[in-house]
Amino acid sequence: MRMFSSLRSRIFLASALLAVLCIGVAISLVNVTVTKEAERTLEREIIATGAQVDQLRAERTQTFTLMARLIADLPKLKAAMETNDPPTVQDIAGGYQSQLQASLLLVTNKAGQVLYFTGGSPRAGAIAANQPAVRDALAGRDSLSLLPQPTGILQVITIPVTLERPRREILGTFSTGFLLDNALAAQLKKITGSDVAFGMDGQILASTLTRENYPALGQRLRTSGISRLLIDGEEYEALPRPLAADEGAASGPVALILRSRTEQLQSLRAIHTGLAVTAVLAVALATLLSFAVARTIAQPLAAITDVMREVAATGDLTRKIALRHGNRWDDDDARLLATTFNTLTDSIARFQREMSQKERLTSLGRLSTVIAHEVRNPLMIIKAALHSLRQPDVSADTVREVAADIDGEVVRLNRLVNEVLDFARPIRFELSAVNINALCRDSAAAALASGAGAAIAFDLDPALGAVTTDPERLRIALVNLLVNGRHAMNGHGAQPDAAAVTLKTAARADRVQIVVADRGAGIASTDLAQIFDPYFTTKRGGTGLGLPIAKNIVEGLGGTIGVSSTPGAGTEFVMEFPIVSPEPRPTS
Repeated sequence: MRMFSSLRSRIFLASALLAVLCIGVAISLVNVTVTKEAERTLEREIIATGAQVDQLRAERTQTFTLMARLIADLPKLKAAMETNDPPTVQDIAGGYQSQLQASLLLVTNKAGQVLYFTGGSPRAGAIAANQPAVRDALAGRDSLSLLPQPTGILQVITIPVTLERPRREILGTFSTGFLLDNALAAQLKKITGSDVAFGMDGQILASTLTRENYPALGQRLRTSGISRLLIDGEEYEALPRPLAADEGAASGPVALILRSRTEQLQSLRAIHTGLAVTAVLAVALATLLSFAVARTIAQPLAAITDVMREVAATGDLTRKIALRHGNRWDDDDARLLATTFNTLTDSIARFQREMSQKERLTSLGRLSTVIAHEVRNPLMIIKAALHSLRQPDVSADTVREVAADIDGEVVRLNRLVNEVLDFARPIRFELSAVNINALCRDSAAAALASGAGAAIAFDLDPALGAVTTDPERLRIALVNLLVNGRHAMNGHGAQPDAAAVTLKTAARADRVQIVVADRGAGIASTDLAQIFDPYFTTKRGGTGLGLPIAKNIVEGLGGTIGVSSTPGAGTEFVMEFPIVSPEPRPTS
């Protein structure tokens, strides 16, 4: 991807991602910690509410017990109970209910019969008189009992009424109590902030929540520990607190403490919002700082990379990196890099000049050797022919033969000069649209006209259309390769009509591929790397310029040429050209 191609982009992205990662982890940890702490706070509040419910109930129980003992010890009440007359007891006990603000007042004789009852129907009084608590009181023990009521749970304190005579005598019992109802639950909610419900035998009898939610609350009476339930689309945490001494009783009275988890977590929204805003601001600031750091690091390299890019594009090693002292982006490492680059380009330019000089001298020496060798033979033949013409009595046939020899050698010398000139001078291209398959057939015909030898087979792609190129120059390159392929078959067991040379075309996306292959002797691996070098040849009488000229033409047209060869199996040249050649440049 291009965004990762520059050092500044990589530094900026790495710094920004590191900052975002650190901020994200920190904010996440804070959010998780705050949420967990809120959950723990919620549990602590539920447990604290349960303790407050127990404390309030214990205090009220203690108060009612104390008041019940005081009333049970009053002489008036004892005298009335001694009469065992309900109307007499009613006259005395009737005012005690208002004084105690009790939900129930019950007086029984020593046989357990009701002498006075208020706080419900007579049947309810008879039920209350038959409770184990009354029997315990008649046995001389204070007792507590919890009784289910339509509007709540009635907690009853029962005290024995005794008369001290020569020996202790139990006259009966005095019972009073208070109701765990909606009013008490509302009072507890006002104090603790938690919803409260009272239930027994799997049924809710009183609660701060609406009666429609009683069935869902009733299912929590038999559970233990803190659990969650959904009420009116709001999530609650519930903690059952047994009210009876026997906490293992599954059907006993229970106070259910409820705390809204949804409401508790909603209070965290402000914290989460603040953290989110902080995270956004921190990320923005970190991004700006990352960009500043990346720019600070990359800015000193900008001038260096610009010059490097121009040198790479133009090959101009005279370009230097200007060193500006006092710049706010000045950097010792960048200055060292720029100085090193300038020194390196100077060294490369000097080396190129020296190598160019050496190459010119080497090429001149090789060219001189080739030309001397190639010119000497025709000159010797011409000299011998002229010597024949100086002989007396030269026949007309001899003159014709000698003239033909001289003409052939002149043609040979002219071809040598033309090849040297073609390689030495820049090639000028003239582009036009041409049918590659037709051009290949014309090139094959020209190669076949060069002399006897192997035939050429075609494998042309019919889908290949017109290509913009220089047809004449490309034809020269193809003829050179085809002639070389036919020469490679000479003496390799090929019949004149055998198709041992193959010319193939194919379309490759936006490029055209041309392949020239033969089944000749192949090229030795030691020679394969040099076949495109000027004046390198393994053929007797060759100049070593045919393949270099072909390579210059192919590359000048924006194409590539490659070769693969197996000794004894043959050679394959692969050329690829763009469908539309780029603006050609003069090629030497």
